[in-house]
Amino acid sequence: MERRHLGRTGLRVSRIGLGTLSWARSGGTGGGERADPGTGHEAHLRHDQHVRNAADQLKTFWEAGGTLVDTADVYGDGEAEHLLGRLMQDLVPRRDLVIATKAGGVPDPHRPFDCSRGHLLSALDASLDRLGTDHVDLWQVHAWDPYTPLEETLQALDTAVSSGRARYAGVCDFSGWQLAKAGTWQRAAPGVRQPLAATQMEYSLLQRGVEREVLPAARDLGIGLLPSSPLGRGVLTGKYRDPGPPPTGSRGASERLAAFVEPYLDGAAARITDAVATAADGLALPPLQVALAWVRDRPGVVAPIVGARTAEQLAQALSVEGLSLPDEIRAALDDVSAPVHRYPDHDWSEL
Repeated sequence: MERRHLGRTGLRVSRIGLGTLSWARSGGTGGGERADPGTGHEAHLRHDQHVRNAADQLKTFWEAGGTLVDTADVYGDGEAEHLLGRLMQDLVPRRDLVIATKAGGVPDPHRPFDCSRGHLLSALDASLDRLGTDHVDLWQVHAWDPYTPLEETLQALDTAVSSGRARYAGVCDFSGWQLAKAGTWQRAAPGVRQPLAATQMEYSLLQRGVEREVLPAARDLGIGLLPSSPLGRGVLTGKYRDPGPPPTGSRGASERLAAFVEPYLDGAAARITDAVATAADGLALPPLQVALAWVRDRPGVVAPIVGARTAEQLAQALSVEGLSLPDEIRAALDDVSAPVHRYPDHDWSEL
């Protein structure tokens, strides 16, 4: 798999990343559904199958040349990190992977993110313990915390890198002005503060909002973009095109995750999804490969983070490696999904 530099750094990562949100069976922010525990025997069988599925995904990714694995301390209350740590001991060597994790999320409905220096550094130590490693390659603040001074949050990133517990630092889900402020602050003291290497944001043909402010800021500051939900929360695969209830086993059929998918099931999204399906038919490819190739090759993008339920689904996504969309297909998809950019989204020179 081709590798790309992560922002303006020397770190190179595979241009498709593996997401581990689906490895978390229950609990935590974004941790998936909480299963009925059932009997002890049933729970044991489910656990074994869950571990095998994660192992199959990681092996498939590794054998395809993938290196970047993205997780978070809140995925299943640390379950995803713990499982990844086990698999790095038993299946895939730690040295072959670029491990990215996040901190800042907390199980508090009134304050879902705590990016204070104390919480972040304690969370990092806990992540390293679960992962069974002395460092992560990319450590990311999970979201903006309006209750903590930004300088304090960023000092935690500096401490993590200077202490060797993290090699590079990044942020997730910062708006344009937030990213510009954080990125500029870090670059204002070369050799003292650690420049941000990456920002992780949702980006797909169904969600191009980052192109207004976030992506221009990231590119100007040398910060690489890691798109999450690059398949439009699964909608761009075409699985929801048929009328009737969502397919069994899909997020749209899940009581917990249906609300996550629902915003992308409107008429505008349907038109874009139909265009992807038409392009896919013309190229004799699955729609997900067309949608993934589009976002992978957007300016400023380093590596879309792909989450899959099974190794088979992941393998289909990874087969996009040899695909480059024809210019006319790319232009047609650009047009059908183009967001509205008006003042003051861009400066006057671009209006």
